[in-house]
Amino acid sequence: MPKIDVTFDSAGVRLAAHLYVPAEADGPSPAVIVGHPGSGVKEQAAGLYAARLAERGFVTLAFDAAFQGESGGEPRGLEDPAQRVEDFKAAVSFLTTRSEVDAGRIGELGICASGGYVLSATGSDRRVRAVATVSGADIARQFRLGADGAQDPAVFEGMLDAAAHARNVAAAGEKPAPLTLFPETVEQARALGGEHGAEGFEYYRTARGHHPRSAEFFDWTSVDKFATFDAFAAVPLIGPRPLLMIVGTRAITAWMSVEAFQKATGPKELHHVEGASHVDLYDKERYVGPAVDKLAGFFTESL
Repeated sequence: MPKIDVTFDSAGVRLAAHLYVPAEADGPSPAVIVGHPGSGVKEQAAGLYAARLAERGFVTLAFDAAFQGESGGEPRGLEDPAQRVEDFKAAVSFLTTRSEVDAGRIGELGICASGGYVLSATGSDRRVRAVATVSGADIARQFRLGADGAQDPAVFEGMLDAAAHARNVAAAGEKPAPLTLFPETVEQARALGGEHGAEGFEYYRTARGHHPRSAEFFDWTSVDKFATFDAFAAVPLIGPRPLLMIVGTRAITAWMSVEAFQKATGPKELHHVEGASHVDLYDKERYVGPAVDKLAGFFTESL
């Protein structure tokens, strides 16, 4: 599958991306922008889905978020929800300039945290014709409430205290320590975050899915940005445009997709992949295959 290294501007930050073009494409084709999970990069789950959808005839674009991966921006490791939403809008703008793309048939797919960002981006960008999510999550809700929605509020309050301290350290001209995303062992990850934490560790920190540019930390200022962000606020603005949300039946984060789905007012479907956890849908073929089949059918019909 032809893959082209490209870059484009997002609010002054240069983003690095891979553009996948179907080998048999004959003229402008429908296109799908694919966003990566929080801490991920374009070479991981986003690239897998982009390549698989390109095999189905779609031009696809997988990009690294600003401040992460091969994209530009300082400080490194910043997870800024407003910038992440802008990145998707910038990706749409970029695709409208490509001769391979039918600018009137552009869709978006968000995986994990990008599943929240694409809902916000689509709600406020009328150029997007259809939107889908896989293991969709609002990273702000996950930090505030936990992956299962039952986190003690004191946990996030403590993180806000740490973020405030980090800002003071930076104001004094020193470099604050970053927010480390993963512990040293899978056992520690399981103790901190249960099986969901262990699965995240196994994907990002072992040969299964590790990539050297995948984020191992966030800048602490990400945390106070999460405090006021709501990825689902713009869902009603998606309006008559089709929405597909794919979740695993074992996903601890499924409640977030359900919450977003309930806010949607137009054509919508919540599709369950039997037996899959949140992270299973990143790369395990027995779950990815059915998800791609569903996505290909959805985008074929809606684009």
